[in-house]
Amino acid sequence: MKSVSSVLLLASTAIATRTGPLQPRQSGSSSTPEITIKGNAFWSGDERFYIRGVAYQPGGAADAADPLIDITSLKRDVENFKDLGINTIRVYTVDNSENHDEGMQLLADAGIYLALDVNTPKFSLNRADPYQSYNEKYLQSVFATVDAFANYSNTLLFFSGNEVINDKETTGTAPYIRAVTRDIKNYINARGYRTIPTGYSSADVSENIVEQLQYFDCGDDSSRADFFAFNDYSWCDPSDFVTSGWKAKVEKYTGYGLPMFLSEYGCIEDERAWGEVAALYSTNMTSVFSGGIAYEYSVEPNGYGIVEIQDGNVTPNEDFEELATAFENTPNPSGDGEYDSDSTASECPAASENWEVADELIPAPPDAIDEYMENGAGTGPGLSEDAVTSHYGGDSYSESNVTMDGVVVASTSNGSSSSSGGSSSSGSSSESGTVGSAAPGLVLSMVSAVCMGMIVFL
Repeated sequence: MKSVSSVLLLASTAIATRTGPLQPRQSGSSSTPEITIKGNAFWSGDERFYIRGVAYQPGGAADAADPLIDITSLKRDVENFKDLGINTIRVYTVDNSENHDEGMQLLADAGIYLALDVNTPKFSLNRADPYQSYNEKYLQSVFATVDAFANYSNTLLFFSGNEVINDKETTGTAPYIRAVTRDIKNYINARGYRTIPTGYSSADVSENIVEQLQYFDCGDDSSRADFFAFNDYSWCDPSDFVTSGWKAKVEKYTGYGLPMFLSEYGCIEDERAWGEVAALYSTNMTSVFSGGIAYEYSVEPNGYGIVEIQDGNVTPNEDFEELATAFENTPNPSGDGEYDSDSTASECPAASENWEVADELIPAPPDAIDEYMENGAGTGPGLSEDAVTSHYGGDSYSESNVTMDGVVVASTSNGSSSSSGGSSSSGSSSESGTVGSAAPGLVLSMVSAVCMGMIVFL
């Protein structure tokens, strides 16, 4: 590997020259204008945009099937989306080797946007060994997914990760999640696409959820998340705004300068009257939150679904009817919903017992992705059973750490940090549980090394 001791990497300007015009795919519909961000809210032109969504992954994310290319089923389900009154679906897994024009047009014609996870079961960060899994194979898949969806006006946003941090022991993955967010934003710029919001979907881990929000909202815009989302199941009917803890959460999250929403919600512990819908779209919450995504469309083994699918036939259950009624009875607030126009970044959180990230360094991109920035990612690996996972290694890794605005920290040719501004430690794990190499200069306490885990799709 070459030495990078004298190199400066400015992530915010790492925009390669394009070799030729991009070939746009279908661009959407007048019923789905491009959504932008101003202050802590989403906007459709001058009108505040609230996410009214449902998670859509029939068969479950682990089955690795793309619901947007199963046109027969999608046509059937779009009619139910209309009956629900939603404007967004969240999809966790897509095949980035396939064309999605027909499916995205079906959604656009129905006024429905896509909130898309860029990861797949085989191509995602491995929380037990983030250094090995943050490689060019992984990023090629991520960028191919961006290529596949960037030209649709109803692509609402990209999730760079989902519940990667799920306890205090996995907070060391945060710099890698932030690096992926940076890489997606830089790739979008390099390839000349419109700005598509990119951010993180978090597990609502009480011991460090505030630190997660602060971390992904702090620092330079080139690697700062455009939004922050919560998978939140704390409202269990019968409940209310105060009893559920949602009032306290609004107070806790007031003052942050980026949009927030619920990337999953819908407790099933007792009755499911969807009482949280009225609260979520009231001015009690819209000063901080921009809606949410109900979990989930199809009934899977976890029992959250609102329709039964059997032999290609769909039967809405009582939860479907209750959710449709809740949406119908809950209009959006008038005006701007009392949003905050200030988009100032947070202060980065200090290291603590529950937050084991001691500095503001993140991994530099693997050198091999320069080719993708200049010429595009090419055809993605898709969902083929023959595809070799990126979880355990590739051919090109991060050789150094950079500050959040992209300046390389001096490193030796083997990647060890000579000036990190923070203590370094190894501790990421291989599949067998032996200690492997971690990115230098990042405080990564991988107590979770004994428990192999990838990005988890619930």
